[in-house]
Amino acid sequence: MDYYTPVFDILHTAVMVAAKVASPVLLISMAVGLIIAIFQAATSIQEQTITFVPKLFIIGLILVMTGSWIMATMVDFTKAVFATMLEL
Repeated sequence: MDYYTPVFDILHTAVMVAAKVASPVLLISMAVGLIIAIFQAATSIQEQTITFVPKLFIIGLILVMTGSWIMATMVDFTKAVFATMLEL
């Protein structure tokens, strides 16, 4: 029996799940950072704390909004990994 194929399938799925789970937070924090950078360039305000607080607030809000989806995705992946281990 070829044991490498399920392992590579699990690794591929793990990378895709990680990208899918991390993408909302990363994309929105990048967009907020870009908006703040444009605001800072337009107003010549170069204070570093201006970028930190809005990003922190937005990331917390996104995690609250998508937390159940992230958890469901991770639980489904974990169940699939255990099901694959039982088949071997």
